Amino acid sequence: MGADRKTVVYSDVGQPDRSFITDRPGLETVRSRIVSDIRSTVEDASAEGAVVAMSGGIDSTVTAALAVEALGSDRVLGLGLPCHKSEQTGVSEARTIAEGLGIEFEEIQLRPILEAFEGTVVESLEPAATDDDDRPHERTHATGNVIARLRMICAYYAANRQRRLVLGTANRSEWLLGYFTKYGDGAADTYPIGDLYKTEVRALAKRIGVPKRIVSKEPTAGFWADQTDADELGASYEVIDPFLQRLVELDEPIGDAADALGIDRETARSIAWLCAETQHKRATPPTPGIAGRTDDP
Repeated sequence: MGADRKTVVYSDVGQPDRSFITDRPGLETVRSRIVSDIRSTVEDASAEGAVVAMSGGIDSTVTAALAVEALGSDRVLGLGLPCHKSEQTGVSEARTIAEGLGIEFEEIQLRPILEAFEGTVVESLEPAATDDDDRPHERTHATGNVIARLRMICAYYAANRQRRLVLGTANRSEWLLGYFTKYGDGAADTYPIGDLYKTEVRALAKRIGVPKRIVSKEPTAGFWADQTDADELGASYEVIDPFLQRLVELDEPIGDAADALGIDRETARSIAWLCAETQHKRATPPTPGIAGRTDDP
């Protein structure tokens, strides 16, 4: 099963078997590649710097740290964008990280904005209830997507006003599973760690000195209180990453990959389904293709 976007780092680090990049030489090569890419992307856009939405988690911490290495601390802005009380600990962690990196950090509370949205837009657009209509889980996801999009609105406002680029914090595991909000955290000018599986992000985090408490923190998208990646995806990244690697990088059949890793078929099919069904989230919105016209001049 191929993916719509193959990772590009492996050709640079000598991983012919497509094993995870966790060794010191490989991580240093990746680190150099990412730092160079951030620097050239900002320079090519004639931008003044970068904006990173920081949650206190490993992905945004690694992204911010590499941005500082690429651009300098005076050219990186960190944003803490909480919406729930449960996120306050993460934002406090993000502030501590930002102080350690020497970057500017601004905290913006999104709860009042969400409440205004719910009191205006939601009341007008919510489908009419029926006797057999019971979709609270769907409503929760819709609200979570709103929060993700509000966060990106803030990031792009800062970027527009300060002539900066927005650095996305999604990793390859999330990208392949569509575990991001379209035009929310799925909107950015570049994804520095977007070619690295979560397993590799953890290894890189340790390599660049990210505190152990952040590396070992339970992954969460912060959509709602007590939400975790493992609960949403149906498996931990320790299960997901090796399976995706075989499925995508090595094009192994679902059954063969599951058997090789000792994963039950139901879990394997669920992961593969997420990868296939979320392809639209990783693609540019299509046009009818009239007269063979394309986006490129």
